[in-house]
Amino acid sequence: MINEQLINPKSIAIIGGSENLQKPGGKILHHILERYRGEVFVVNPKAENIQGVKVHQQIKDINEEIDLAVIAIAAKFCPEAVKKLVKNNNTRAFIIISAGFSEESATGAGYEKEITDTINNVNGCLIGPNCTGVITNNHQSYFTTPIPKLNPQGADFISSSGGTAVFIIETGTSMGLSFNNIFSVGNAPQTCVEDVLEYLDETFNEETSSKSKLIYIEDIKKPDKLLKHASSLVQKGCKIAAIKSGTSDAGKRAAESHTGAMASSDIAVDTLFKKAGIIRCHSRLELATMAAIFASPELVGNRMTIITHAGGPAVMLTDTLSNGGIEVPQLLGEDADDLKTKLFAGSSVKNPIDFLATGTAEQLSEIIDYCQYKFDNIDAICIVFGSSGLFDVENVYEVIHNKMRKCSKPIFAVLPSVENAKEAIGYFTSKGNVCFFDEVILASALTKVYPTSEVKYKGIEMKGVNIPSIKKLISNTSSGILDADNCNKLLNYAGVESVPYQIIQSEADLKNINKELNFPIAAKVMGFAHKTEIDGIALNIKSEAELKEQYNRLSKIENAEGVILQPMLDGIELFVGAKYEPKFGHIMMIGLGGIYVEILKDITSGLAPFCKQEVLEMLRELKAYPILQGFRGNKGINIDHFADIIVRISTMLRFSTEIVEMDLNPLIANEDGIFVVDAHIKIEK
Repeated sequence: MINEQLINPKSIAIIGGSENLQKPGGKILHHILERYRGEVFVVNPKAENIQGVKVHQQIKDINEEIDLAVIAIAAKFCPEAVKKLVKNNNTRAFIIISAGFSEESATGAGYEKEITDTINNVNGCLIGPNCTGVITNNHQSYFTTPIPKLNPQGADFISSSGGTAVFIIETGTSMGLSFNNIFSVGNAPQTCVEDVLEYLDETFNEETSSKSKLIYIEDIKKPDKLLKHASSLVQKGCKIAAIKSGTSDAGKRAAESHTGAMASSDIAVDTLFKKAGIIRCHSRLELATMAAIFASPELVGNRMTIITHAGGPAVMLTDTLSNGGIEVPQLLGEDADDLKTKLFAGSSVKNPIDFLATGTAEQLSEIIDYCQYKFDNIDAICIVFGSSGLFDVENVYEVIHNKMRKCSKPIFAVLPSVENAKEAIGYFTSKGNVCFFDEVILASALTKVYPTSEVKYKGIEMKGVNIPSIKKLISNTSSGILDADNCNKLLNYAGVESVPYQIIQSEADLKNINKELNFPIAAKVMGFAHKTEIDGIALNIKSEAELKEQYNRLSKIENAEGVILQPMLDGIELFVGAKYEPKFGHIMMIGLGGIYVEILKDITSGLAPFCKQEVLEMLRELKAYPILQGFRGNKGINIDHFADIIVRISTMLRFSTEIVEMDLNPLIANEDGIFVVDAHIKIEK
């Protein structure tokens, strides 16, 4: 847990401080002395004075209380050092830089557990081990470089990996980003990424806290905590972008349902982030780009003009924006014609505005003014301007700097010449600006940010779902595939209607067909998830003779457990599936049903449970949504009713982690309602 001693310590001890700035203990002491104004103690048995600070040979020589201890000694010595600091110096915050713990060996894991237990016993805070440290506005207990510009409105950054954090900070600082707090949590046996996010949420102040949060996370240890505090921060006006690495599914077990085959750990991350309002990134440059967008004026409309002196980047930028839903409208009429007269011959103003490689700073200024004051069909401006190395572009970047402060429309500056214009870019960012290096990554990131949507999840909607009966049924069944009767009961307890059915296990049973089962009838083999693959379905059976013939065929399929009969229903086929992902919960998938699940794979996914607003938004993401609404004279479905069904099922799943896979495929939607035709539910106790 994060405590005040970590954030704002009155005293800091560096255990293993060094004169050598190429060692972690030397560099971290150097950084602390640069900024920290409290009392500093150094422990090193081999020196008397280090970097101007009096050295204590051993921890026991310090007779004062120490709020924060930064430890940079061999792993085997760390447990004893922590015990002494806790007992003798009342230390309650620790940053352990040292490596050689659980990431390395079982012995190291033992050291790590011993340290964690000691600190937990006094309700202390542990960052690390195997981390690069912590930076707050009060101290820089961080052993790597660069130390970025600190700004209360800069980004809060939490990282599982110290090395990755360094690379992201390097990329961000080169783009002009500033930071507020930086936490490298390392192995995180006590304080993990989710715990730091919790602290940022619980201490959030509308007026003084940063509204930009960046995360690099390798292992989501507490998904519920991440969901709770990320969604809370987003609702408070924050924007959060995150990289989640390590989601490849090599060795994934064979699935027994459509959903099991389609769902993965990576989809679980996507659904969690989506529910929490976190924008997912997949590279260091994309995360830094997202942070730079967060630091820029908000994009409030989806119409962009592109100004460039290089055609290729403008084309790639236009394509990516357009494909992501941000328009690049044509600029026509008298104002466009007038602007063209102010540019060199051969320039184009249709949008992108290409004012050629010979274009001047004065022309750029004129173009920006037209976009700001003349063109009403423009909401934002993106400028792509690099250097051929033939002339200085600092005057151009000065124009962009000034216009950024005067224009009400957001301006995004892509400055791609990271070598030819290196000094000019440094000048531009030194004046408090952010810039972008890659136009396609910028455009892709913008399409993720715009349009922004509120976090929809507000809590579990019970919808009359009979949880006690569901739990009792599951407790009275064995692990494995639920039989048809129990599937039907389970869905009924959730308030979901199924098609009437009858199980036939002999020819004699055919003489006693339920009155509800009027011809035409559908017959399906029992005991298989993928019935079409084994020719296990017979549809539109219109007579007793045909029924007998199809029963004999289906019942002879190897391992058949019987044949189920149902009335034929006309309507739109729908699909609802779910897979339980350990720690995360149930991933649910929704789309068109029948064979379309496998062929079209037009599905939308989310993390159960849902509220109705979430489901309605998910349904609108489907390419087939116009079919659900009704298309070219064909009737649609009752979308409101379908959303209610999905919410009910999601609520059932939230209380039934024993359900590891579920396919409702298809559900038939017609004017009489929405009915489950085929259900496949797998239980694991």
